[in-house]
Amino acid sequence: MRVPPKTTLLLTLGIAPVLALAQASDLELRLERCAVLGDASARLACYDGLSKTAPTVQAAGENAVAPLAVGAGDKVAEAADAPARTQPSAPPPEPNVSPKVAALTTIPPEDTVSRMVQEWELDRSAKRGVFNFRPHHDTYLLLANYSTSSNDAPFKDFTPAGIKSKHVELTYQISFKMKLIEQLMSSPVDLWFGYTQNSFWQAYNRAASSPFRETNYQPELMLTTPLALDLGVLDVRYLTLALNHQSNGQTSTLSRSWNRIYAEVGAEKGKFGVSFRLWKRLDNARSDNDNIDITDFMGHGDVRATYRFDGHELSVMGRRNFSTRHGALQFGWAFPVAANLKGYVQGFTGYGQSLIDYNYSQKSLGAGFLVNF
Repeated sequence: MRVPPKTTLLLTLGIAPVLALAQASDLELRLERCAVLGDASARLACYDGLSKTAPTVQAAGENAVAPLAVGAGDKVAEAADAPARTQPSAPPPEPNVSPKVAALTTIPPEDTVSRMVQEWELDRSAKRGVFNFRPHHDTYLLLANYSTSSNDAPFKDFTPAGIKSKHVELTYQISFKMKLIEQLMSSPVDLWFGYTQNSFWQAYNRAASSPFRETNYQPELMLTTPLALDLGVLDVRYLTLALNHQSNGQTSTLSRSWNRIYAEVGAEKGKFGVSFRLWKRLDNARSDNDNIDITDFMGHGDVRATYRFDGHELSVMGRRNFSTRHGALQFGWAFPVAANLKGYVQGFTGYGQSLIDYNYSQKSLGAGFLVNF
């Protein structure tokens, strides 16, 4: 039976809005499912998979990133057509390097999302441009951090009464990095600025007016290049050369600071990641130096390892000076709570939990929250 053209047109006009609404609703549902994933890598993989299947996203180009919050119908199309304000519409051009260097610094595409590749923007598809905030070290808040012993000796020389520290204090750390130059001089090297601030607050010491016992400030400049070295058990991802300054902003006998250069190599395999740093102190002159022996306790490098599973993350940091036999171990466990917020438990033993304690050994255990952003 032949259907009249007029009837076909009416049916099309009637069904098209229903199909469009169904498609938009399905896309919204998928976006919502991606948004509630607590782990950043899993959330990124979800959006990446969605961008390969949604026609509205494909229309904006293979490397376009659709905004997380979208509406139905034409709002979905408008969001897909315009790239995010902090996301370039296309990756940067290939670095102008020799074939041997390109082979060493080009990470091939993989089926799974690499956290190191995303955090350091190591391949062209992961590039986010410059002046965007990215996570660096952990950002956390320990609502209660219990220490077996408190180091009050430095404060006795600074104030007549000194302070009597409580064994339980509030501790937090804020850490981020920002890319300043992408593909420096047409090479695969990026220039980053990083900043980390760690504070130890005697919030529950009302008798002493709840002072901040110690705050450490750590700015740094980092040159990072991707590496594509398959060692079998591990895939080496990046190499960083950095200039680092750390101080507590104090004066007189409370002043603590040092400058160093370090090299860092990062590698991973599946859910396991590890980074190794080796540093050299720069300000070794004994004149006007409040902590000339800091490397005796902080060593000349550290190792950090993480393992992730089902939204959980186990981490460990270790450093040691094998000549003096001083060092430290720090353990962490982050577990899902809601979206980017995770519960966090941290344990520490050894020297140098803070700069004021660089030559003081203690054990501590704290609990609170860790933020992924």
